[in-house]
Amino acid sequence: MTPALSAVERALRTAAPYALLDALRENLTRLYGVTTTELLLADYSLTVLQRVTELPLTTEPISVHTSAAGRAFGSQLPHTEAARDTGRVILHLPVTVRGDRLGVLSLGLRATDLTPGLRDEFCEIAEILGHQIVVADRDTDLYLQARRKDRLTLAAEMQWQLLPARACAREEYAVGAQLEPAYAIHGDNFDWSATEDRLTLTITNGMGEGIDASMLTNLAVNALRNARRAGVTIADQAALADQAVYARHRGEAYLSVLLLEFHLDTGLVEVVDAGSPQLHRLRNGTVSHVPFEAQLPLGLADDTPYEAQRIRVQRGDRLIFVSDGVHAVASKVGEIYGRAALARAIQSTRLLPAAEVPRAILTELATYRDDDPQDDALIVCLDWNGRHPSSEDARPS
Repeated sequence: MTPALSAVERALRTAAPYALLDALRENLTRLYGVTTTELLLADYSLTVLQRVTELPLTTEPISVHTSAAGRAFGSQLPHTEAARDTGRVILHLPVTVRGDRLGVLSLGLRATDLTPGLRDEFCEIAEILGHQIVVADRDTDLYLQARRKDRLTLAAEMQWQLLPARACAREEYAVGAQLEPAYAIHGDNFDWSATEDRLTLTITNGMGEGIDASMLTNLAVNALRNARRAGVTIADQAALADQAVYARHRGEAYLSVLLLEFHLDTGLVEVVDAGSPQLHRLRNGTVSHVPFEAQLPLGLADDTPYEAQRIRVQRGDRLIFVSDGVHAVASKVGEIYGRAALARAIQSTRLLPAAEVPRAILTELATYRDDDPQDDALIVCLDWNGRHPSSEDARPS
C-alpha cells in the first residue's frame, strides 16, 4: 500500500459516518490532484444512481442504463469519460462490497495523470469506501436516504432493513436478488448466511398486505435466524419458526418458505419446501423446474414436523428462485408466466452475472404483465461454482 493510499484509508476509517465523502474529497485533492469527487448510490429499484449530497433528493438521478457512470456500475469495471474541460477525464469506479453493488465513485482529473497504476489505486480506494459506507450505515441515515428516488412505504422500509444485502460473491457461488415493487414491497423476503462450509438461503413468500405482511415476515425471518444461530438442522429451523408464527397467529396468518442449505465442498443441498416459492435450474443450456415435496407453510398448523429433501448442484448450474408474484403472474390473455415465459427470460439472461439477473427478469416480467403489480415479486439468482480443490488436495496420493 502506497503512503497516499494508506493516508486515504486512514482518513476514511477515522471520519465521522456522515462525512466520508468530505474526507475522501479532501484527501484525493491533496494527495492525487483530483479536482472533483462524486459518490452515486444505486436506488432501491436498481434503475438509477443518486448523488450523495447534504440534502438527498436535490439533484436529478442518473440512469443506470444510459450513462457513463451506469456503464461502470453495470460492467463492474472502471470506465473513463472525456470531461468537458480539454485534457481532463472523469473516471467512474464501481463501489462494491463482496459482490453487493452499492454505486459508483466518479473522479475528475487530468488525463495525463491517469496511469494504469493510479487507476488500480483508485479502484482500491473505491472498495475501501464501500466497506466504510456499510459500517457507517449503522450510525447515519445519509446513505440510505441518498438511495431513494421516491418515498418508501413503512412496510417496504421494514422489509429492506431486514435484508442481508442484494448480492454476495465468494469463490464457490455468486448470489443476486431483487424485490418489486421496490418502494412498496409487502411481505416477500430473502435471507442468506455463510460459514466456512455451508450457505443457508431462505426465500420467503409473505402473506397479506402492508404492515401486517411485513410484521409477519419479520417474525418468521427472525425466528429462522434465531434457530439457525442455535446450530440446529434446517428441518428444525423450519419447525421452530413454524411454532413461533403459530403461537402468535394461531393459524390465521402463515407464510411460504423455501429453505436451503448448500454444502460448499460437495454441492449437496438440503431443502425444506414449506409453500409456494419455486426453483428453476439452468444446466447445460436447459432450463427446468426443480420440484420438491411440498410441506405445510409456516404457522398454518400447530407443531408441524418438517423433513429435508436432498438434491445436488453441479459446477456451472444457475439456480433461479421465484415467489408466486413471478411464476403465477398471468398475461392479458391468461398465460401463466412460469409455464414458458420464465424459462425464456432465464435463457435470455444467461450471459449476465448473477447480480444483474433478477433486475433483468423483473423488467421482462413487467412487460409481460403490462399493468401495476398486484403482488410482491421476488427473484434470487445463484450461480454455483463449487469448491475447487487446493493444489495439495488435488495431488495424487
